[in-house]
Amino acid sequence: MEPVSSFNLVFAHPWALVFLVVPLWLIRNVWRRPRGHVVLPFDYGQSRSQKWLAVLLSGAESLPPLLLAVAIILCAVPLRLGLPRTRRVMTNIQFCVDVSGSMSSAFGGGTRYDASMEAINWFVEYREGDAFGLTFFGNQFLHWVPLTSDPSAFKYATPFMAPDRAPPGFGGTEIGRALLACKDQLLSRPEGDRMIILVSDGWSADLGPGRDEGIARTLNRHGITLFAVHVGDTDVPDSVAAISTLTGGDVFRCEDIEGLQQVFERIDRMKPAKFEKVRGEMMDHFRPYSLAGLGLLGLVVLTSFGLRYTPW
Repeated sequence: MEPVSSFNLVFAHPWALVFLVVPLWLIRNVWRRPRGHVVLPFDYGQSRSQKWLAVLLSGAESLPPLLLAVAIILCAVPLRLGLPRTRRVMTNIQFCVDVSGSMSSAFGGGTRYDASMEAINWFVEYREGDAFGLTFFGNQFLHWVPLTSDPSAFKYATPFMAPDRAPPGFGGTEIGRALLACKDQLLSRPEGDRMIILVSDGWSADLGPGRDEGIARTLNRHGITLFAVHVGDTDVPDSVAAISTLTGGDVFRCEDIEGLQQVFERIDRMKPAKFEKVRGEMMDHFRPYSLAGLGLLGLVVLTSFGLRYTPW
């Protein structure tokens, strides 16, 4: 049941407060009950008014109904609004990695593919809290890791999809097809920003005149930003640069391993993690009522040793 506000208090089960009429009725009877007078046969005795004692006795008799009222309030589950907090806005990032034959070219101490996957794994760990997906492509594409906030599978993907081990159909480069496939993956997540990081080293066979603008419009329509990382010393294809620019992203050329990591650091600065302030959650608020109940219970025990009304 949704919490309902009543008398500046909030309760999860406000209907339980109806039973407060019982302790109120009992307290009313205590204070409005007529007190009988017993005259003792003392010769020449004088009777003094003991109103203070009557008030004290009535107060002691009111303690058990008050304790019942506290129990009823606890059954109604008092709630309070917690402090506002900040929540990270998730960014959905789909890596689109080229595994064509040219990615096996020497790069640093390994290949272009090895250096790219090493930089990607660093970026994934650094951007903890976002959702990551991994797509390999050549002439075909393969979604290796679905979008997930636990990208541990990234570390184990490197040896399986190296260019020299890629299955048939991955020898060429078709960036346009791969980008549209990544777009479909990102659309499976309705919340959060969407971003594609393309890692490639060559010219695409399916980005002819006008094709790049069409893909850029498609990505823009779905709020997807493209960052292109061109590995190697060759020129960045104009079509890839155009798509990146039109979607609000950028394109980078990396000629060494240090430059590759710097590119991912720059992408992180261009698309920093976002945080939003969210309303505090409703929390149990038992403490003050529990302390009041314990105090009343202690008074009931103390007064039961002798502070009670007797008509004789």
